[in-house]
Amino acid sequence: MVQKAKILLVDDRPENLLALEAILSALDQTLVRASSGEEALKALLTDDFAVILLDVQMPGMDGFETAAHIKRRERTRDIPIIFLTAINHGPHHTFRGYAAGAVDYISKPFDPWVLRAKVSVFVELYTKNCQLREQASLLRLQLEGGGSGGVEGKETAGLLAELSARLAAVEEQAEALTKQLGEEAADPAVVATAAHLERKLTGLRRALDALEPGTGGGQAMLPAQA
Repeated sequence: MVQKAKILLVDDRPENLLALEAILSALDQTLVRASSGEEALKALLTDDFAVILLDVQMPGMDGFETAAHIKRRERTRDIPIIFLTAINHGPHHTFRGYAAGAVDYISKPFDPWVLRAKVSVFVELYTKNCQLREQASLLRLQLEGGGSGGVEGKETAGLLAELSARLAAVEEQAEALTKQLGEEAADPAVVATAAHLERKLTGLRRALDALEPGTGGGQAMLPAQA
């Protein structure tokens, strides 16, 4: 069973949070509320999120400052941020959002279908990365356990076959997602994230292939976790 991804919704107005929940509920993921930048940073200390929807105008710590703190932390710097704003001060204001690390900048009122589609892409990328880390973890456990002959050898061969099949499924889904992004002319940041996932998949596939019998697999190096 695939664990649901968490989406962080940051807005100081309860009615805006309620509206976001209504729009994103169809994705069937875990929606987490934060009514301030400080509350958002606190949530990010303990939980992993697929994407952050961040209001620009908030009392105290605004969206730009909150994003700056998020990008300075090693644990959270790679989480995609979509800025939401009720005003549009022109190109300079938009540029400030991208400069703060946002992957997108959307002015209210926004099209619910568009917002849901954008968020769903990041959720899917996050899910694929989680699956990739799971495969790498299983490989590491098997390598630490060792064993190449007799019953242990058969168990290793069976596990490698299972991992190869599961990895092939993830590769197929990632390839379809990359093709979809290319056809839809997606945001460069989204395309870059997909390319990063593909590189991780390629590294894991090479490591898995190196473990096949007759390839000296005992010395195979696993790729770093995504």
